Amino acid sequence: MGKFKNSPWSWIPSLYFAQGLPYVAVMTISVIMYKRLGISNTDIALYTSWLYLPWVIKPFWSPFVDLLKTKRWWVVSMQLLVGAGLAGIAFTIPANSFFQLTLAVFWLMAFSSATHDIAADGFYMLALEPHQQAMYVGIRSTFYRVATIAGQGLLIMVAGSLESSTGLQPLELEVKAGPGYSSAIEIPADSMLANPYMLSPTDEYTFDVYPSDLTIGTGNIPADSAAMLKNFAVEQNTLNGFIPRESNIAGSVAGEQSSWWSKSVATPVGHWIKKNFGQESISANIHQLTGSSRLIAVRLTKAPEAGEKIVLNTSFSNGDKSIFLAHGERIEFTSDNWTKPALLVVQADPKLEDNAVAGFKGLSGNITFAWSLTFFVLAGLFIAFALYHKVVLPKPKVDIAAVNVTPATIFKEFFETFASFFRKKEVKSAIAFMLLFRFSEAQLVKMVTPFLLDPNEVGGLGLTTGMVGMVYGTVGIIGLTLGGIIGGIVASVGGLKKWLWPMALSIALPSFSFVYLSVYLPDSLFLINLSVFIEQFGYGFGFTAYMLYMIYFSDGKHKTAHYAICTAFMALGMMIPGMMAGWLQELLGYRNFFWWIMISYSITFIVTALIKVDPQFGRKKTAQS
Repeated sequence: MGKFKNSPWSWIPSLYFAQGLPYVAVMTISVIMYKRLGISNTDIALYTSWLYLPWVIKPFWSPFVDLLKTKRWWVVSMQLLVGAGLAGIAFTIPANSFFQLTLAVFWLMAFSSATHDIAADGFYMLALEPHQQAMYVGIRSTFYRVATIAGQGLLIMVAGSLESSTGLQPLELEVKAGPGYSSAIEIPADSMLANPYMLSPTDEYTFDVYPSDLTIGTGNIPADSAAMLKNFAVEQNTLNGFIPRESNIAGSVAGEQSSWWSKSVATPVGHWIKKNFGQESISANIHQLTGSSRLIAVRLTKAPEAGEKIVLNTSFSNGDKSIFLAHGERIEFTSDNWTKPALLVVQADPKLEDNAVAGFKGLSGNITFAWSLTFFVLAGLFIAFALYHKVVLPKPKVDIAAVNVTPATIFKEFFETFASFFRKKEVKSAIAFMLLFRFSEAQLVKMVTPFLLDPNEVGGLGLTTGMVGMVYGTVGIIGLTLGGIIGGIVASVGGLKKWLWPMALSIALPSFSFVYLSVYLPDSLFLINLSVFIEQFGYGFGFTAYMLYMIYFSDGKHKTAHYAICTAFMALGMMIPGMMAGWLQELLGYRNFFWWIMISYSITFIVTALIKVDPQFGRKKTAQS
């Protein structure tokens, strides 16, 4: 037990798992929860986007984490605060004003989580020797990703299980698709949609589905026909009170004139790029067809009590994700509308050609109770994390609080922290490296999924949604994780300086796999999976150098605050190139866009050549005899 307690394995996995979970809770789980609870898409997008702000501005209070208390104290305290915040969310979900109250608690929890990130990263640098920092950098990234997967998968499954166990018997839908089924679009007559149970209700609540045989053809149909069917379902569900009315704010800005930037810069430059470097589309009519759609009527077999609301949340359950729910995720049955059927729309991916089956499950349980209990579980987990780390985290001698701290010294040190960062030796080349090392990758990562999904006629690979989930969401993740772990191992043996250029090359050269894919457009899933695996492995391996350099450059008196500033430059370096990626791809076409990516890796090599690294950093020191 003593050896385990002193080992970095005893706290690095749990620390970075705890670092990833609150971020997922704020940015992803909150969106799903609000959707389940009936908040409109407009409000969800607007208000949850603001929750990202604490992670953006965290460098501004990172000096206080450096000055007050120890990093160990901050880690344990913030985990307790995050746990309290999660419990607060669980308590406020049942309230009448739950949306406002939970948003306020999410906001406070986001600040606690961002502060925890600062302290955890600082503690990592204080508690480990440089060679250990290099060794475990891949491990910490891996467990952060595990937290992301657990939050988006396991916790949602827990909430779903609670929903299914507290309500009516779940609605089970099995939809079959194939070339042998009809792709014709039919708007049913009112008599076909009538609820037979309004005249002879049953003794118990159940959901009935019409038609009982759910099939959909894989032949493509005109896009306006699919839109007509979906609009019919939306209008009927809105008219009958199954879904709330939402205002369309997009139309209010549609008639606005183009900005000066668009007229004077973006449009002329875009025309010039497209004329000289653009790739012509093979077909101009590709977007006129889409996958076939099918209407499903869901009927309730018994009237709810007056004032009672039975909410049906339907989502993908199993099978091929190339068959998806296009409308009807959340339906509200009441005593006023139960005599009408609620309408769902399923649609097939336009690239699906073979037989496929997909299952959908509709849950109608006590959603408030389910999500409250889920957040109570999360709260208990974080209390456990805090107690565990209180015991297990080491107590490095260098992890000490500043002495003689007064309000005057706090503000003096606050400004000195930022000033000392920009006075560091070779700071200009360091900032250039942090901003531009991933210049090409920031653009590439935005366009990989669209490239996999778009049809051959516009230069894409034409994969179905289900295939993309396997290629990028599974094989790609494995390659990324393995690359990061192996990168950490080799860096701890040879040091950052020895592996800097091999890692810079590994982040660039494997991207040639996308040039190959865009030129030859192979049908072989093996070749596509192999290409994505190689690119993601190279990125994971090469990103190790980037992480280690931020640790290296942050070293010094204010290493915790300086590392937080480095992460701000890291986020900026991904945000700005990513913003222009889609614009460039539409001008150049996929093939020329990926050639541009390879050319722009020269920027990665230039900024790598600018930085200097101590040859001993990251290398394990041999014992002196």
